[in-house]
Amino acid sequence: MEIKKKVVSGLAATLSAAMLLATAACGGGSDSAADDGSFMTVDVFSSTANYQGVQKGWFAKIVKDKFNMELNIIAPNVAGGGDTLFDTRSTAGNLGDLVIVGMGNGRLQKLVKSKLITDMTPYYDKMTNVKNYQAGVDYVTKQAGQDGVWGVPGNVSDESPTKSSEGVEPAAAPYIRWDYYAKVGYPKISNLDDFANVLKQMQDKAREETGQDDIYAVSLFKDWDGELMQNAQAASQWYGWYAQNSVLVPSDDDAAQVTPASQVGSGYDQMIEFLNKCNDMGLVDPESTTQNWDNLSTKVTEGKVLMSIWSWLGKPRMNSTENQEKGIGFMLAPLENMKVYTPGFQPEGDGNSFIAIGSKAKNKERLAKFIDWLYSPEGIYASAFNSGGAACPKDMCWTLNDKGEPELNEFGEKAMFDSAGLQVPAEYGGGSYNDGVSALNFKAVNANGTDPETKAAYNPQLWATQLAKTTKLQEDWAKHMDGAKTDLEYLEKTDRLAVAPGATYTPPEEDSQISTLRSSVKTEVINASWQAVMAGSQDECQKIFKDMGTQINDLGYAQVLEVDKKNADDLIKARQEIVKQFADKEDK
Repeated sequence: MEIKKKVVSGLAATLSAAMLLATAACGGGSDSAADDGSFMTVDVFSSTANYQGVQKGWFAKIVKDKFNMELNIIAPNVAGGGDTLFDTRSTAGNLGDLVIVGMGNGRLQKLVKSKLITDMTPYYDKMTNVKNYQAGVDYVTKQAGQDGVWGVPGNVSDESPTKSSEGVEPAAAPYIRWDYYAKVGYPKISNLDDFANVLKQMQDKAREETGQDDIYAVSLFKDWDGELMQNAQAASQWYGWYAQNSVLVPSDDDAAQVTPASQVGSGYDQMIEFLNKCNDMGLVDPESTTQNWDNLSTKVTEGKVLMSIWSWLGKPRMNSTENQEKGIGFMLAPLENMKVYTPGFQPEGDGNSFIAIGSKAKNKERLAKFIDWLYSPEGIYASAFNSGGAACPKDMCWTLNDKGEPELNEFGEKAMFDSAGLQVPAEYGGGSYNDGVSALNFKAVNANGTDPETKAAYNPQLWATQLAKTTKLQEDWAKHMDGAKTDLEYLEKTDRLAVAPGATYTPPEEDSQISTLRSSVKTEVINASWQAVMAGSQDECQKIFKDMGTQINDLGYAQVLEVDKKNADDLIKARQEIVKQFADKEDK
């Protein structure tokens, strides 16, 4: 790639030491000052973090021992106010010593032009781990619109973009309480109509056994609604659709199939009608329109919900080792006509976030070493969030067995799958395991990729030593699912997986007029979608959805759609380009 040649080969390899110092000084920080190695507190502005304050526990000990520094997390998600904190700190000229933010909507370009982040070119020669993900660095440079090493994206990978990046299970797929599915005789589920009927049988059985009439097959919530009703949007992934703004993009890169979600008959409409059918059958929790994510999570944990739209809702809250040994828990349903969407590995990162050095930071070379460490095998194990939701440092959580294979120890088993109340040994920092997990909430490298040192995945759930372990629940599920050991294995075996090439695409900054129209349109779409789901009949549901299309057209949706279709086409082109780039790289 031309940018790579210009930035890395041209600058990093040939600039003299004096020129490097001059380049660094332009960033506004004390680049030329020698790092005396003394302890330092690093302010980290992280738009991905859900904790604010000084990093605690075992991850803090690793950072202190390796870099003699502590991380003070500044988190807009916790402080509130949306972009207010970002704008306030940007105006003051100092966003943070380390910066983790999204690069979309022109934000990256603004950070570069405002000199709020540092060009890391002077340190890049020594960032040997980051260089393994050069495509990601090049992507950030391209988005910045200015030569330099301005940051490194999250969730990068050196794996094929046509290979599913999700490890053992897709994020969105039909998951059900397998124990109740077994109790009603493992009925065939050919399509969504069958699925609703099976859920009714399961709900009846659960209520009969427990005597509790507040158990519902389906429970929804509004917290995450954006341009669409999020729950219905996510369920459309069961049939291979990816929602980008107001349109659905197919996984097979057929631009002709890009469809407005609001169009009658779209994948989104089909899921609205499915949820309405469930409501007509008394399967939808009547509190769905008023409850939030926390309420729903509690109900799932208490056994009040029998279907999960995502793997990470039902499984973590019900599939404890104790429950699995009893045959209790959520597992993938054998919905025969599903074609589940899954993203491929992304050599350029996910486009959602990147990490950079603030222009006013001190000891920038040390910070560059810290960033580089995050992309090393050791850093990945210590800070990456795996499918199971946990980080797993070597020695503390796992070791190599006699065959040279990575294997979880007793502590690692609990950390991965049952970490509530788990205490860390004093030698690793003590305290609660969960409290010690990296508060950056930044996944540098996709943990389902391969560790070059062990030749196994970083994610313990994909280790041969872990896959060899089974529970009563897993064994019963496998018996009825072609002997598969994981959800993705089953979907691949049965040709029910739709892999969308792992391209990174950041939509351009949007015109304010379009943003205003979009706001009005999405309000109408969300309100009508909920009304359609909760409508008293399928005829009423379909009428509400159809009328919604007329309403948004009157609001100027055609202009919004033109922008969204152009962005969808560009995403498809990016997918095609990354597949070609990776193939060319493999041929060399």
